[in-house]
Amino acid sequence: MRVLVVEDEPKMADVLRRALQRDGYAVDVAGDGSEALWFAGSVAFDAIVLDAMIPAPDGFEVCRRLRATECWVPILMLTARDAVADRVAGLDAGADDYLTKPFSLVELLARLRAITRREPAVRPVVLTVGGLRLDPATHQVTRDGVVIDLSPKEFALLQHFMRHPGEALSRSDIIEHVWDFAYDGTSNVVDVYVHYLRDRIDRPFGTSDLQTVVGVGYRLAAPVTA
Repeated sequence: MRVLVVEDEPKMADVLRRALQRDGYAVDVAGDGSEALWFAGSVAFDAIVLDAMIPAPDGFEVCRRLRATECWVPILMLTARDAVADRVAGLDAGADDYLTKPFSLVELLARLRAITRREPAVRPVVLTVGGLRLDPATHQVTRDGVVIDLSPKEFALLQHFMRHPGEALSRSDIIEHVWDFAYDGTSNVVDVYVHYLRDRIDRPFGTSDLQTVVGVGYRLAAPVTA
């Protein structure tokens, strides 16, 4: 999943980026409201971690403008201000959740997982495709009841495939959702990670569900229903 962090304090932005990347997210960072709006209008993010007190427009206004353009990406707002009025202002601006600084990174990650799975039709709590089962909250993957250990990036890649079962996904689409904005597209990183993933979810089980679509990219086969 791809997340935009909007934070003008470089040390805090770096802490958030590293924590999210360790948890398997692709992360882009904006330092002010104008840059945040540009990113949000240019890239399909799965969530935004938005600091309220950033250079103009501030986080409240960024949130309002995104919602006014019918951009419904989940937003977790951060602020050093803990007054009830500020929390209400953030939620009224359209934020999905609110976290006051200082905060625990564990709590931030938990809240981020919660807001990205609130729409059951779009983001089910547990993803299931055939015998594959992926739980975003626990970061656990099983196939036919057997636990599969994945690296954070392998997990993010499988999660993207499982959100689009049966669809042919281009390499550029995969890069956009699983890698961050700094990736320049010059390597075969997608092919390498698909190979890794096949070694985890297909070959040990005698299956070939992660398929190559010639001239397009890759597809996770959807189960055939009667």
